[in-house]
Amino acid sequence: MPLLPTSHLEAASTLAVVVSSNEPLLFLSDELRIIAASASFCLAFAIDPESASGKRLDELGNGEWAMPKLASLLRATATGSASINAYEIELKRPNQKTRQLVVYARTLDDGDLDHIRLLLAVNDVTDIRAEARLKEDLLRDKAILLQEVQHRVANSLQIIASVLMQSARRVQSEEARGHLQNARQRIMSIAELQRQLSTSPGGNVELRSYFTHLCQSLGASMIEDPERLSIQVKVDDSVVVADVSISLGLIVTELVINALKHAFTDDQPGKIAIVYESSGKEWTLSIADNGNGIPVGADTPKAGLGTGIVEALVKNLNGEITLSNAEPGTLVTISHRESSNLPNNLSSAV
Repeated sequence: MPLLPTSHLEAASTLAVVVSSNEPLLFLSDELRIIAASASFCLAFAIDPESASGKRLDELGNGEWAMPKLASLLRATATGSASINAYEIELKRPNQKTRQLVVYARTLDDGDLDHIRLLLAVNDVTDIRAEARLKEDLLRDKAILLQEVQHRVANSLQIIASVLMQSARRVQSEEARGHLQNARQRIMSIAELQRQLSTSPGGNVELRSYFTHLCQSLGASMIEDPERLSIQVKVDDSVVVADVSISLGLIVTELVINALKHAFTDDQPGKIAIVYESSGKEWTLSIADNGNGIPVGADTPKAGLGTGIVEALVKNLNGEITLSNAEPGTLVTISHRESSNLPNNLSSAV
C-alpha cells in the first residue's frame, strides 16, 4: 500500500483531533463550510453530527448560527486581516434559552497548502455570567440593607441623644446634668459615625469629613458664643476602617469636651485645634487648645471617666498618648508607630 503524502497525513490527524475533542470545536474551510465538528459541539448545541459536515456555518441547526458579524470576522481571520479572540455572541434558538458564547478562531496549518482552514472554539459562559450577575445583585442588596441599617441606627442614636438632653434640662444636680450631657455627646459621636458609614464605600470612613461634622455637632451643642470659642479641624486624606474611626471619634469627643469645660474660663476667647496626619501605617492625632494650660499642684483635678475612656481607646489602637504644655494651653498627642508601646497614663482629668 502506498504511503499517503505528508500533507494528507496532517490533515487526517487534524480531523481526528477535532472530532474527538472534549471541547466544542468546528473545523471550517475558508468558505465557512464545516469540514468537521467535535462531538462535544454537536451535543452542546443539538446538532446532528452526521449532517453537519459539508454545510455552511449559517445552515447549522435552524439557522441560528447565521450571524453576519461572526461570518465577517471569520472571513477576515482567514485572510489574515483580523483575528477572533474572546468575541462574545448570543445564540438564539426557538423555544430555548439564549446562550452567551465566547468564541475564538485562528487559521490552522494542517499541511494542505492549497486551502486555508479555520479552527473555531466555542465556550458557553451563560451559567458563569448568570452566577456573576446573581453575586453582584446580592452584594448590591447587602450594601443597600447595610446602609438602611446604619441610617436607622443613626436616627435611633439621635433620639436617644435628644432624650438625654431633655433629662439634663430637668435634673437639679449640676453633676448629674454634666454626666447626662457628656453621655449625649458620646452618643452624638457614634451617630455622626453612622452617618459617615451610610455614605462611605466599603465600610470605610473618610476622617476629614467625619471629624469636621463631629466637631460642628460638638460646637453647636456646647459653644454658646461661636465668636469667642471655635473648633478647627485639619485632617489629611486618610481613610480608615469603621472600628478605628469609632475609637478616634470617641477620643476626639472626650478631649474636645474636656477642653471646652476646663480650658477656658472668665469668658476668655480661644480655639481648639484637631490635627490628624498619617504616613503608611503610622499616624498622629493631636488636640490642642490655647486656654489655661495644665493645672498643677492642688489644682490638678482627679482622673475622671473621660480619662479612662481615652486611655482605653488609645490602648485599643496600640497607640501612645502624651500630654504637654502648649504655652499657652494644652496639647494632647496620640500617635501610632510600627513599634508603638502601650500608652502612657494621661495625667490630667478628661
